[in-house]
Amino acid sequence: MSGVRLDPLNIIEAFNRRGVEYVVIDGFAAELHAAAVPPTRDIDFTPRTTGENLKRLSEAFYDLDARIRTAGVPEGLRFSHDATSLAKVGVWNLTCKYGELDISFKPSGTEGYEDLVRDAIRIEVRGAQTPVASLPDIIRSKEAAGRPKDFTALPALQERLIVQQGTPIDEQAAAMARRATERPPG
Repeated sequence: MSGVRLDPLNIIEAFNRRGVEYVVIDGFAAELHAAAVPPTRDIDFTPRTTGENLKRLSEAFYDLDARIRTAGVPEGLRFSHDATSLAKVGVWNLTCKYGELDISFKPSGTEGYEDLVRDAIRIEVRGAQTPVASLPDIIRSKEAAGRPKDFTALPALQERLIVQQGTPIDEQAAAMARRATERPPG
């Protein structure tokens, strides 16, 4: 499935159909906040880690035909997953029929889902409320991760935060929803 253009809305829709509780994080979340960061090639999620939610996540993975992403196998590796096996790995790098997605149960600098959902902005994507990490949480995570690509993105994220701080939250959410639906796949 390597080379499949990213269609984040269909991935989000699959999660929402199954009732997965999650927060969109990292690069795609930064794009939705209109930060001047390079377009991302994947979409990242932090799901809630309850057994029932991981069961729903596993069902969404089946719907998406999710596979483990690896350089040596362009179509990805099939893998068996259930709530128990998903909980045993902290990060999943996957590919699916709609592009690449990553799952991080505890992104750098955070305590995971409960920490991120508290300040998440909710936007409507195809009729469903979609929680997107707040800009301060994205910045906090990138600072903690300390990768060169994260440090490169920080000035644009911090600049966007300054602009965003003067914008009412409902206006931010409406603008993010427009960006989500207008983003061309890929």
